[in-house]
Amino acid sequence: MKVLITDNTHPALQQTLEAGGHQVVVNTEVTYESLLEEIKGYDAMVVRSKIEIDRHFLDHARHLKCIGRVGAGMETIDVAYAESLGIRCINSPEGNRDAVGEHALGLLLSLFNHIAYADKQVRQGIWHREENRGLEIKGKTIGIIGLGNMGRAFAQRLQGFECRIIAYDKYKPAGHAPNYVEEVTLEQLQKEADVVSLHVPLTEETRYMICADFIDNFAKPFYLINTSRGAVVKTADLADAIRCTTVLGAALDVNEYEEMAKDSIDTSHTDLQYLLSCPNMVFSPHVGGWTVESKYKLAYYLGEKMNDCLC
Repeated sequence: MKVLITDNTHPALQQTLEAGGHQVVVNTEVTYESLLEEIKGYDAMVVRSKIEIDRHFLDHARHLKCIGRVGAGMETIDVAYAESLGIRCINSPEGNRDAVGEHALGLLLSLFNHIAYADKQVRQGIWHREENRGLEIKGKTIGIIGLGNMGRAFAQRLQGFECRIIAYDKYKPAGHAPNYVEEVTLEQLQKEADVVSLHVPLTEETRYMICADFIDNFAKPFYLINTSRGAVVKTADLADAIRCTTVLGAALDVNEYEEMAKDSIDTSHTDLQYLLSCPNMVFSPHVGGWTVESKYKLAYYLGEKMNDCLC
């Protein structure tokens, strides 16, 4: 089979596919328009976020047998339409789940202990101890929304902190959770959680899931962590919640105004500018799953899955 890789990834992907007997072409300069013609010569392709695989594209690529996504998120691929054409859509969330779990924990520790904010102060010669008195994870109730690869990895890393871990996942069967996680309804999570960590894909159902109405349904103020997708959180509503302290603080690895195809963010929005000025906010540039180890694992797992699909 002939496979096209359209974005930068670890060499392990090409090596794994070639070991499976396939011819691999790497062309990271392709555009949506150039691919409309070029894709006709390929049996499979690998994408990340810079090219949207929509219905129009898929109508030009009906001979494809599979589309591989380096990573977990599939929101740039019209999966339902692709699969209706007999095109398998494959991702590799196993590759970066450990990285995301560790990063989410790091964000929580930074948020509770003012690590990022205190670091900036000390670099300016400011030594404020009482202002930076932290919180302990022990004894808190940590609510996880989405108990797939990423949510389970985060829960696993919380075990040693002697906290209560509760989780809600609309699509997982009862009994899916490991024994150290309590499965709860969304209503129970909103009633009991001190911290909410998001681990859901971006779909029409989850877009702006965290909005004013959602936040207002919580029984008490809480902390928010988002390592999933930026548009799961409505930034304007989060800014309002931070102002009125219904959300006590938030750590965002992803952002509604992130431009994934360009690896950049538009900071011109006033709601984001407000959040950027808040000491109870922690940010990172969508690097939750971005480690040396995950770069290899994402590529390797995807290559193995594509080999199985193409055999």
